[in-house]
Formats: sequence, C-alpha cells, structure tokens
Amino acid sequence: MTKVVADISVSLDGFVTGPDAGLELGLGRGGEGLHTWALQPDAIDRAVLEESVAATGVVIMGRRLFDIIDAPGGWNDEMGYGADLAAEPPVLVVTRNPPEKVRLADRMTFVVDGIASAVSKGVAMAEDRDVVIMGGGETIRRAFEAGLVDELRLHLSPVLLGGGTPLFDGAAPRALRQIHVRVSGHATHLTYRVD
Repeated sequence: MTKVVADISVSLDGFVTGPDAGLELGLGRGGEGLHTWALQPDAIDRAVLEESVAATGVVIMGRRLFDIIDAPGGWNDEMGYGADLAAEPPVLVVTRNPPEKVRLADRMTFVVDGIASAVSKGVAMAEDRDVVIMGGGETIRRAFEAGLVDELRLHLSPVLLGGGTPLFDGAAPRALRQIHVRVSGHATHLTYRVD
C-alpha cells in the first residue's frame, strides 16, 4: 500500500539548510554537513539510502529545491535522487509558476494546484510504492499541516547550523509515534508514524 513519506535531513538545531541558502549555496553556509550521511555513507547509511530508493515510486519537491537541483551544479547522471544511486523516479514539482527552461525536463512534472494535488497525483502514479516528499522544508511543512503525511523520516545530522531554514517553525503541537531508529557514524535515522 502506498505511503506518503516526508523525508529530509535536519541539523541538531532543527534546520534543513544553513544561512544564505539559494542557487549559489544550495544548502546554505555549513549546510553540506546535513548530507554527509548520503554522500559519504557508512554501511548503515548506505542501507538506509538503498531501502528508501527501492521503496520510492514518486518524489515530490517544492520549486526552490527544484531550482537548485536543476541548476548546472545540481543533479546529473552520477548524482540525483538517492545521492550516487542517481535513481530516476517520476518527480512532481509543486509551484505556481513553472519555469520556461528546464535542464531535467525528462524527469519533472510541474503541479500548479498545490501540495494536496501533487500528493494525490503521486499516489495515483506510485503503483503501491512510497510517495516521498523530499523537501524543501516549506513543502514538507505544508504537507504535514494539511494532514497528507503518513510517515516522517528525519536524518538527524550532528551539525549545528545556528540559522537557516527551520523544518517546523510555527508548527501546531502534535504527537508522533516513533517506529524506527538507526544510528550510523554520520546521522541518526529516525522514522515516525503520523497518526
């Protein structure tokens, strides 16, 4: 059965990017440490990555994240969804304004009518595999607040960023049920059921 999974790396102080994130500095100042687990994985990180990629039927992302991965220094044949696994599941990009030029056009579909529509389309396309909302933080927040997320996977990286894009700034109080924890040398991989 298809699950909607919000999956993102986060710093110990709750940020998914460092300060000054944008096209030039995708993850912001200091933010590259968020993805050490995926880019320089140990055996546990590698297993987490491979299991997640194998279970993914569709990926959803927001426009800001898309602009970074579609930029010349973004995804390519060697680096993409799943880091160096470079998997190519269908990707739905939530945006009000699709770009005129897209480098990765063969992998992307633009959804202009919001996160709920993107999730609905993703579930229809996923063929009983997971629909993974990979970010950015605002896209995950919106899906979470709309009650669209079944599972939250956090890759807690041992970095303090001191600022940047918070994951759940201003979120309504909510209890989650922890269902899985894996600890590697680079991150603590946490999985929560959203009731």
